[in-house]
Amino acid sequence: MPERYRSIVDVHVILQRGGKILLLERRGTGYCDGMLHLPSGHLEEGEALHHGAAREAREEVGVTVDPDTLALAAVVHHRQRPDLARIGVFFTTRTWQGEPRNAEPHKCGRLVWADPRLLPRNTIDYPAQGIRTWLAGTGYTPHHWPATTG
Repeated sequence: MPERYRSIVDVHVILQRGGKILLLERRGTGYCDGMLHLPSGHLEEGEALHHGAAREAREEVGVTVDPDTLALAAVVHHRQRPDLARIGVFFTTRTWQGEPRNAEPHKCGRLVWADPRLLPRNTIDYPAQGIRTWLAGTGYTPHHWPATTG
């Protein structure tokens, strides 16, 4: 019997303040260094989506987010390459404790507050698609998938 399809699950947090959202400049990771991304990461075994998102916000930007205050913003089924897909679950919040800071300077160059409707050109396309989907209110989008699949 063939193994069931599996996909990596990513959790992303859209922290909103004054009409802007928080982005992080990647550095020293080997993946899209110099480009901007949301606070995000992989869901861990046994972890609920909203708890994973709150954990990533704490680890990456040092803020405490109550998982129950996170609102589902978008789901993006991202095809990273032909043999690798990811499901990105995007949450949004306007409330947290602490001031956002670069909590992982070995992975992050700086923090940037940006207008979500005018994202900087160096924003990674995958999180940018999640932000666009959230703004459009459509809830879900496939990203980098062929027009028809098997």
